[in-house]
Amino acid sequence: MRLSSLLGLLRPALPLILGLSLGCSLSLLRVSWIQGEGEDPCVEAVGEPGGPQNPDSRTRLDQSDEDFKPRIVPYYRDPNKPYKKVLRTRYIQTELGSRERLLVAVLTSRATLSTLAVAVNRTVAHHFPRLLYFTGQRGTRAPAGMQVVSHGDERPAWLMSETLRHLHTHFGADYDWFFIMQDDTYVQAPRLAALAGHLSINQDLYLGRAEEFIGAGEQARYCHGGFGYLLSRSLLLRLRPHLDGCRGDILSARPDEWLGRCLIDSLGVGCVSQHQGQQYRSFELAKNRDPEKEGSPAFLSAFAVHPVSEGTLMYRLHKRFSALELERVYSEIEQLQAQIRNLTALTPEGEAGLSWPVGLPAPFTPRSRFEVLGWDYFTEQHIFSCADGAPKCPLQGASRADVGDAVETALEQLNRRYQPRLRFQKQRLLNGYRRFDPARGMEYTLDLLLEAVTQRGHRRALARRVSLLRPLSRVEILPMPYVTEATRVQLVLPLLVAEAAAAPAFLEAFAAGVLEPREHALLTLLLVYGPREGGRGALDPFLGVKSAAAELERRYPGTRLAWLAVRADAPSQVRLMDVVSKKHPVDTLFFLTTVWTRPAAEVLNRCRMNAISGWQAFFPVHFQEFHPALAPQRSAPGPAGAGPDPPSPPGADPARGAPGGGRFDRQASAEGCFYNADYLAARARLAAELAGQEEEEALEGLEVMDVFLRFSGLHLFRAVEPGLVQKFSLRDCSPRLSEELYHRCRLSNLEGLAGRAQLAVALFEQEQGNST
Repeated sequence: MRLSSLLGLLRPALPLILGLSLGCSLSLLRVSWIQGEGEDPCVEAVGEPGGPQNPDSRTRLDQSDEDFKPRIVPYYRDPNKPYKKVLRTRYIQTELGSRERLLVAVLTSRATLSTLAVAVNRTVAHHFPRLLYFTGQRGTRAPAGMQVVSHGDERPAWLMSETLRHLHTHFGADYDWFFIMQDDTYVQAPRLAALAGHLSINQDLYLGRAEEFIGAGEQARYCHGGFGYLLSRSLLLRLRPHLDGCRGDILSARPDEWLGRCLIDSLGVGCVSQHQGQQYRSFELAKNRDPEKEGSPAFLSAFAVHPVSEGTLMYRLHKRFSALELERVYSEIEQLQAQIRNLTALTPEGEAGLSWPVGLPAPFTPRSRFEVLGWDYFTEQHIFSCADGAPKCPLQGASRADVGDAVETALEQLNRRYQPRLRFQKQRLLNGYRRFDPARGMEYTLDLLLEAVTQRGHRRALARRVSLLRPLSRVEILPMPYVTEATRVQLVLPLLVAEAAAAPAFLEAFAAGVLEPREHALLTLLLVYGPREGGRGALDPFLGVKSAAAELERRYPGTRLAWLAVRADAPSQVRLMDVVSKKHPVDTLFFLTTVWTRPAAEVLNRCRMNAISGWQAFFPVHFQEFHPALAPQRSAPGPAGAGPDPPSPPGADPARGAPGGGRFDRQASAEGCFYNADYLAARARLAAELAGQEEEEALEGLEVMDVFLRFSGLHLFRAVEPGLVQKFSLRDCSPRLSEELYHRCRLSNLEGLAGRAQLAVALFEQEQGNST
């Protein structure tokens, strides 16, 4: 009875028990088989690759270890061997050995350089990494934005030979493909770039429109120069030694025939029109043929069109092919949107998960009130969100053109949707809103007062709200001059007598952030004496500063802290910079700083990267801590259940306790990074525009940033710098400053006291104290 009841209880679990037993048995059998096979052959192959194991090998596999773990071998350099510095290349592309895809060479002449060649440059130059023009006339003046190479001989064979020699010498190691064309050829640049991207580079290829030589066999073909042709880099490298021989042995009146014969005679390579499934398609344009009326398949699919007799015809061809490309792109967009709609119905969200416009990212969803993207309100005449903080300013310039384009696009889309039943005409813009969504682009919401006209001529005024989106297009990298982090930075610290007490703290921070890590930077102290300070028999107010500088020089051998003494009644930043500028070479990188600045390695690196000689000056925005009495420091986090602490400001040191907060001081512009040559150029322009007494008055109310902003053609880069964290201090607002600078100084002091909530608490406590 008991056995039957026990079996009845275990009967449902019997398959599980049998499966576990069988699995364990098979596992034990497999382990015994593996142990019987002997040592691991993989270990033997690694340990003895062809003989006894090398005892000096840095990587060793231990057969006794069950888990193979990587072993870190510390770097060791023999002190007896001379140290050889590793030279890194200027660009990582050079170090990796990667090359650009396509270079285009255009054969032109003196007669057509300013007409057809310019038309070629305007239609295709922005599609290729490099576009070169070759001519046989010396002393030819190159049009703006074009790189022209003059050979000095217009003979066809000589021109082609020197062109190939120039391409091999200067660009043979940088490009995979070379496309050679004439200036009377229109090239569909996107198709040509796509063709070069589909071809393999590890072969000799001579691709173009194949033509037969007169009296030669079928295999002897050359590529017609009027329609352009592609040469692979490997073929150009093989052809280079034979150019001199071909130039002396082959006589031809056409450069393309000369090149074809040279390739066949020396290398046995002829022209082909198709390779690896890619067809080089071309179209011969008849005389007086209108490109707008041309619709043959050969024309629509052509890579090159020849001949083009004048520049206007080149532009008409470009307009025609651009319109065809635009239609193709719009058709692909519509197909993709239809596919997205069909697939969205199968997702868990269904139709609700479909964003507008279809195919673009959904609007940004803020996670807190601090991440809410605000809308800017505008009308046809004014915008109510100004850069200078004013509540209202005129709508002009690029903003006016942007709003006008949005209104015209809205009207065009409405007419396209409702015609021919209704036709809309804009009367005026009632309200307009726009905001920039970093995930999508610029969003618009427009309230339009429209006049709707029916097919029978009836008219009626309507007010409608429309939403538009200008999506973000393809991201492009802006070309910027090359900069390096190896540039030496010259820090300049102007010191007034009132700031002498804070200078030792700056010097200690300079020692910890610059001298200790051996940063490539120097410091110049500019000691500014008043008219009655530091005279004979009087106590030197900067004696402590000089002693602290001498102490740093003693602690860090080889360090020299230079200082200059000037006497000024009312010193201005520009006049002080004039004194320092004359003492340094023109290629010096200055970092103009203040006594409250704490320089660090990351700040110096951003100074080097953002200040570009002849191109850009950098004026960082430092983080200013609030007044400690109004915003006291938080020494420790609150107890459990008290809620999270507010975030610390960037650059704060957790070991010193969390400060009470602060802000990025946009009104201050005392710190700046710029090159001496750029400063001297801006200073010379200021002296040329403002002469005599007017210049003297202007210098009293100008800062260095204003000099670059008003008297320099450089880009002025202004950005927050989280590495510059300053303690609270009240700036000395001199009445000699200009009205704008004085207002900025006062505003910086007032906004730097505390945040709105902290000021409100202080006022409330003051009122409570007065009431009692």
